[in-house]
Amino acid sequence: MGMRNGGEDVFKDIRDSFDSLHGHLHILEQRVPVELQMAYFKYSDRVRKENPAPRPFSEEECERLYEELVSSDTADRARKRYLLCLLATSRSVRAYRLLEEYVQAPDPLVTEWAYMALMESRISLESDLSNEKQVYISTGMGGKGEKLRFYVLMLSNGKKPFLEYQRQTIEREFAYYLEKADCEIERLTIGEQYVELLFLLPIRVDIKPLLDRLVNECNQYGNFLSASYTVTNVKELTHEEILELVNKDGNN
Repeated sequence: MGMRNGGEDVFKDIRDSFDSLHGHLHILEQRVPVELQMAYFKYSDRVRKENPAPRPFSEEECERLYEELVSSDTADRARKRYLLCLLATSRSVRAYRLLEEYVQAPDPLVTEWAYMALMESRISLESDLSNEKQVYISTGMGGKGEKLRFYVLMLSNGKKPFLEYQRQTIEREFAYYLEKADCEIERLTIGEQYVELLFLLPIRVDIKPLLDRLVNECNQYGNFLSASYTVTNVKELTHEEILELVNKDGNN
């Protein structure tokens, strides 16, 4: 999801969809492209169907698969992905513990695949142990607990460089109102003509009123932030993309 503000219906639809969710929510902490997440689950489902061996796998079988996975002479990405999916679909507590260990220092060939395998293993085990519905929420930037990670870009009004008191105002007001909404700031960068915010937002908090409040509170001290901003939970903008927006939009 990436958007410029003004799309109130989009923001509202997203918040309403979270309000209707019931069950145990699972949010991937790491940043994995959504396309890769979809490819993982499609492949994993195929692996599970093609391997109808009784589940849960025995501890011995899980350890055998894991040994092959970490073996130094196994440099084949396709094989590693296959082994990770076997472990993920094993419905074995031992496999989950082994995957937990693996993601501490995964092979760069399959790092994101390993994150997904651990998530699938966790969901399947919790499904077995609980009658509660398991809900997986997918975004490109991940999250933490029941909070999603968002990237926000705000521009200065009229492309004017921020003054020192304005920078201090941004730092103070952002910290106060985001903490009040149970958000966590991971990064706040104040450039010459823009503000970058990377933060964790509780999934049931409506993001647009919160960001509008931030702009309005800061602007009480001089109307120096544009009412237009960019929000995404797909990926952070590059420096080049930021400059393009600054130069293109200015105060629009």
